[in-house]
Amino acid sequence: MILLDTDVLVDVALDRLPHSGPASELLDRIERGDEEACIAWHTVSNLFYILRPVRGGADTRAFILALTQFVSVSTTGTQGIRYAAQLPMNDFEDAMQVAAAMASGARLIVTRNLRDYEDSPVPAVDAREALAELP
Repeated sequence: MILLDTDVLVDVALDRLPHSGPASELLDRIERGDEEACIAWHTVSNLFYILRPVRGGADTRAFILALTQFVSVSTTGTQGIRYAAQLPMNDFEDAMQVAAAMASGARLIVTRNLRDYEDSPVPAVDAREALAELP
């Protein structure tokens, strides 16, 4: 199981070059069943608010619905927020991603923002590295 950070999904949804290539390939491999993946609960709302101004509300909802056909949504609650708040990370949203990864049993967090995950108990890799680890 891997957790996909919001930035990886935004790269795909907005075709942000050069990052969209490896991120799209990773999503394709996940959809084919080469790896299980999840996203954090709060990633869904982040995606909507980032994508809606560019893609429109209906298309953004369609993207989220299509994504959740092959990616699960990790939920966390009060304990997850408490855990995130105690992590030695500067960005609280990234700490929430870590809490979601822990709750889902993810072995990796796939992100473009590796520097902010240096103190994460779940290793962070970019999409290219994640692809290299797939069978």
